[in-house]
Amino acid sequence: MDIGKINRILIGHDNVGLRSGWFLASVQITVPVQGRQYMFPCNRWLDKDEADGRVEVEVYPSEIVPIEKLINYEVSVVTGDMRAAGTNAKVFMQIYGETGKTELIILENRSNNFERGATDIFKREAADVGKIYKIRIGHDGKGIGDGWFLESVTLKRLATKMKESDKKKKKKKKKSDEEEEEETKVEEAMDIYTFVAHRWLAKDEGDKELVVELVPDGESALEENTYEVHVLTGNVWGAGTDANVFLSIYGIGRGDTGERQLKRSNNLNKFEKGQVDVFTIKAIDLGELKKLRIRHDNSGASPSWFLERVEIVDLKESTTYYFPCQRWLAVEEDDGQIVRELVPVDEAFVKKDSENDGQSLATLGLEQKAKSTTYTVKVKTGDKKNAGTDANVFITLYGSKDDTGIVSLKASKINKNKFERGKVDEFTVESVDIGDLKKIKIGHDNKVVPYEITVYTSDIFGAGTDADVFIVLYGSDGICTQQKSLCLNKREQRMYFERNSVNQFIVELEDVGDVIEKIRIGHKGGGLNSGWHLDRVAIRRLLPNGKGSETVTFPCERWLAKSEDDGEIVRELVPSDIFTEKLMKDGTLKQIEEEVEDPLEVHTYKISVFTGDIYGAGTDANVFLNIYGDLGDTGERKLSKSETNFNKFERRQEDTFTIQAVDLGILYKIKIRHDNSMFSPDWFLEKVEILDETTEESFIFLCERWLSRKKEDKKIERTLYEQSYDGERNSLDDLSLSLSSQDSNANLKEMKKSSLVKAAEEGTLIPYHITVTTGTEYDSSTDSRVYIIIMGPQKVQTERLWLDLPEGKDEFADGSVEKFSVWGLDVGEIKKQEVGHDGATPESCWLVEELTIIVPTKGVMYNFVCKCWLARDKGDGLTSRILNILDADCVNVGLKILYEVTVVTGDIESGGTDANIFMTVFGSNGNTEEMQLDKNGDRFERGQEDSFIMEIADIAPLRKMRIRTDGKGTRPHWFLERIILKNLTNQEVAIFTYGEWLSKLKNAKGSLVCEMPAVINDEQMMEDTTYTLQVKTSDVGGAGTDANVSLILFGENGDSGTLALKESNKSNKFERNQMDEFNFSDMLSLGDLCKVRIWHDNKGIAPGWHLEYIDVNDSAMDKTFRFQCDRWLAKGEDDGQLIRELACANNDILELKERTAYEIVTVTSDREDAETKENIWIILEGKLGRSKEFLMENSSKKRRFERGATDTFQFSSKNVGDIAAICVGHCPKDGKKSSAKADVFWHVQEIIITEMELCNKYFFRCNVKIPLRYKRRDYKVFECAKVTESFASKARSLVPVKYETIVVTGFEKGAGTDANVFITIFGLNGDSGKRALKQKFRNLFERGKTNRFYLETLDMGELKKVRIEHDNSGLAPGWLVERVEITNSATGVTTIFPCGKWLDENRGDGLIWRELFPRY
Repeated sequence: MDIGKINRILIGHDNVGLRSGWFLASVQITVPVQGRQYMFPCNRWLDKDEADGRVEVEVYPSEIVPIEKLINYEVSVVTGDMRAAGTNAKVFMQIYGETGKTELIILENRSNNFERGATDIFKREAADVGKIYKIRIGHDGKGIGDGWFLESVTLKRLATKMKESDKKKKKKKKKSDEEEEEETKVEEAMDIYTFVAHRWLAKDEGDKELVVELVPDGESALEENTYEVHVLTGNVWGAGTDANVFLSIYGIGRGDTGERQLKRSNNLNKFEKGQVDVFTIKAIDLGELKKLRIRHDNSGASPSWFLERVEIVDLKESTTYYFPCQRWLAVEEDDGQIVRELVPVDEAFVKKDSENDGQSLATLGLEQKAKSTTYTVKVKTGDKKNAGTDANVFITLYGSKDDTGIVSLKASKINKNKFERGKVDEFTVESVDIGDLKKIKIGHDNKVVPYEITVYTSDIFGAGTDADVFIVLYGSDGICTQQKSLCLNKREQRMYFERNSVNQFIVELEDVGDVIEKIRIGHKGGGLNSGWHLDRVAIRRLLPNGKGSETVTFPCERWLAKSEDDGEIVRELVPSDIFTEKLMKDGTLKQIEEEVEDPLEVHTYKISVFTGDIYGAGTDANVFLNIYGDLGDTGERKLSKSETNFNKFERRQEDTFTIQAVDLGILYKIKIRHDNSMFSPDWFLEKVEILDETTEESFIFLCERWLSRKKEDKKIERTLYEQSYDGERNSLDDLSLSLSSQDSNANLKEMKKSSLVKAAEEGTLIPYHITVTTGTEYDSSTDSRVYIIIMGPQKVQTERLWLDLPEGKDEFADGSVEKFSVWGLDVGEIKKQEVGHDGATPESCWLVEELTIIVPTKGVMYNFVCKCWLARDKGDGLTSRILNILDADCVNVGLKILYEVTVVTGDIESGGTDANIFMTVFGSNGNTEEMQLDKNGDRFERGQEDSFIMEIADIAPLRKMRIRTDGKGTRPHWFLERIILKNLTNQEVAIFTYGEWLSKLKNAKGSLVCEMPAVINDEQMMEDTTYTLQVKTSDVGGAGTDANVSLILFGENGDSGTLALKESNKSNKFERNQMDEFNFSDMLSLGDLCKVRIWHDNKGIAPGWHLEYIDVNDSAMDKTFRFQCDRWLAKGEDDGQLIRELACANNDILELKERTAYEIVTVTSDREDAETKENIWIILEGKLGRSKEFLMENSSKKRRFERGATDTFQFSSKNVGDIAAICVGHCPKDGKKSSAKADVFWHVQEIIITEMELCNKYFFRCNVKIPLRYKRRDYKVFECAKVTESFASKARSLVPVKYETIVVTGFEKGAGTDANVFITIFGLNGDSGKRALKQKFRNLFERGKTNRFYLETLDMGELKKVRIEHDNSGLAPGWLVERVEITNSATGVTTIFPCGKWLDENRGDGLIWRELFPRY
């Protein structure tokens, strides 16, 4: 019964039986007649003793996927009533109609079908082909008694029609879609077709055909036609084939013959070199032929086939069609395909072929290509363990007119080894006229074959074993099977492998090809009697054609025992001889025994394992090694007996082991691990050297890392690559690319680095940072899979971006804050976003408290306060919700540019590190904050180049980079070679070279910080210099200090970093009225200096200090900069501050004059009607007033404002201050009213104005037509889009300002903190530095309280953000910050920074710092 659209299902069980409990994951219901597939996720127990104890549950669909719509057919097949009329073969049928054809329909059910005189009825779902004009029915000719006498076929086509009821026609507009569906009546229409056959389908009866085409009885005008097929095999060496060949012929608009085997030729031995084979095919008339498909099944001793051409003679019309091929149908030749589609060409081409062989191939290839459609098929294998396959993969493309047939995906354009884990493979499929693609079918041949494995145990004392014996088979090119245990259980282990026994096993393993080059056999060493003496192993497999078998013998005659021979319990064996039994055509069995020619050699590998020379480096654990070469691997071997030391793997020790294995070829990687057993398992492995004693080749695998559950990254297994290997290194996890400016790793396991970088360069994909806060009400959490869809204008949207939780987390817990970084389509301006989950049961409810989306490449953050349920049984019952961007708080967080960062670690002993690494980048337009470079497993190791994507502020052009390590971790020293930054927007590359240690011990200065100038296009962007600092202490009582003093210099090219004033020319520094001199060599020149930040640590007996001034001399510029102070840095004096910011006194001379000059640059658009021959006038409107009118004149001598031109003008004027807007008009040259024509325009693209005194630039984006007008009141007004403030202008505005800082603590329970609080304020002109918020004898930051502080710093301009943090000290450090308010006391402008979040390690996201952005 058709119940229409499925809204929900009830599923359960009767709870009867011992283990009746059932965990139901999901239910999938496919309804082909509706064209729908329903997904019902459940993910819960149906068990009296689990969860809520229910054994039945209602489930709602999470997803309804449209699928191909099918209709019902009823097929009645009548078998003739005569002797031996029935068949046991597999019967198939295909239906052809006016709108297409069905796929092959197999006619079988559980009963014994197609018996003599029987009528068999089958109900099948297939595509609706419209009015039927023929069917094809046949069988595969297999089985005993396959001959079949078919009497007739009756076909009922059950099509459904949707009919609207009167009630629906009159329904109101407000009715829902569900009501509409209920009011739609379904009517069934039945068409009945009868097809009379009354003929044999048998190899030895009638015309010996197994397939017949039938037309409807008494209805069709179509007649049967006979086609004579001439197949010409080529004349090249080895052109003939022994395979079975199949052919399909296609007509224009009249279907096809279906696939017919070419069996009965005019030649006894078909398809031989240079031979013409003639076949006859009977089919319903196809009309004019348009193509054919020919293939073979790759069977027989020599299946490869070079097909010259096929000629088809239409005997009814006496027409010959020529289908040239001139290509191989062979797995190992050409493109590896064994199927070809051919199109007919004119007879003249074929004649030309015989006359001139040189041109025909190209000509015919072009003819073939012109009528073909080329499809590029990209296949992505999942990134899960064992995801790849070695099976043969096939694909079929289905179009609206036809399909491609089964196409083997043989030759990947990208990877030599296809269908490997996480890889994308690209293939080309050519087909002729299949119409628009509807679906694809993809699969593989499950290349698993049975092997008969016979194991011979030796006849010597103690030869038998009770251990678990396993085997691995290896074919050519390193192809191998999975490791397979020969016994299923311990009982079988005790039964088999006894002394002098012969045990036979039939196991199904992956197909390793025709040649077994080696086997690995061993046991796991368990049990009392595990030692085993193996005599030999024989492996028998069937020949490819099934007519005979091949037995390969692998002699061993050695112990596999820890206490015998060399102590090995795994052996690799190579074949000695092959015994073949082949069934001949005359029925006799031919037996051939031959020795294996050139078997693989068994090589001896000498393995030297070097343990590091650091405290606790040795291990007592069991160590295991697997060696990989281009011809295979050794399998995991235990390194048990060291040849050099009784106690293995001790500190600063070299242990040598010998392993015998079949030749691995060139070694490229090893996997080494320990089992973390015994008392001290932690192990510092320096390197592994492997010597192939047979070839005397040596391979070095550097490690220099811990294998420890307690140290470094807590891993006890390492994958190491050979020192000179430059191939792909999977262990580097280059899929997990950094996404945020803090280098937090994204879940990018679905995408390769190269393709992601390419997408980022093209701008098609951009990162989105999502923060999801779950509510705290009862049952707020969910373990469903959450997704987000971001929508832009005009239905542009991302796909579902799944927010998958990291390992160790299995739900969005109550009150949790989860952060995700995902890549998605750049939708432009965001309009809406959808959030939802895939849970469909009533139990899978989720309360979304808050959702934040940061789009770094746009510089915006959207914050949605949701507080809504996404649940079937709560709220409005929806599990997804669309949020409008107008309901979000939109905050400007600063534009970020995507860079590809490549970090090169030096190839020097112990050059790698596990210390934390921090990077700061400086450019002409500011600098970034300090960003951490995440180690992400295996980054920053010796000799490596690590690439990842980072988001960096738009500060280009880049000037320099500062790298700092914290000197912590088990390997704190790092040898940094260089860092390369590539801007993915404009492809600009900056190289920063260091080539030195960052280490307290290995660096000559003990430095953990380095600064590197940018080198762009071979030009160094900063000069080297020496800074000489003269620090004058004032001549007032108690002016000197014993504290430690530090400072930072700020200039055009960034800052100097912290400079500790330690080594003075005076023995006792900073005494009253004293001048101290400090030299800092090997510095990068900051250009003109603008300010100094100086402070001390308030230590010593008399820490208070009165500073008079500082002079800074830059040797490269030969210039001295003075910074006047004349103030205390003391707790008990002045305003009690220990830190001062001093402006450069040199900049005081830059007094703003009343008059200045303006340079005006106009850019005329590059379009046909853009230029003008008339004049343009402009007026500037600034903060200090309005300028006079500037007339930009056009003359016949000097043409201006031409298409695409950039014109420059200069005018003297009063200074109008910062320019906010401009007025632009278009007037006639002669000034006459009559000259002002209505249809004359000037199309201006952009106007740039530079104030010449301070060199500030103002950009006005126009992109508009300005009409020619006589009157001055007709003009266009443009507001300033962007300002580039010069360094001189910024320096001039640096005056001391007091900032009143108000911090409001929240009112919730426990909102206050006892920790020390710090704040950093960021503005357009820089930042305040990290300042402590303290007051004497006051209990600050209590619940619901407001605290006020005064911070003095140089004017920071417009405030952009605030960073507030605490040090997590005290009894109750957790803190709820309501907001921060900062008032510039000079201007009276207050900026509010809302927060409303906890700074608490035990709440929300666990952060104890927040970056707050202003809300206006």
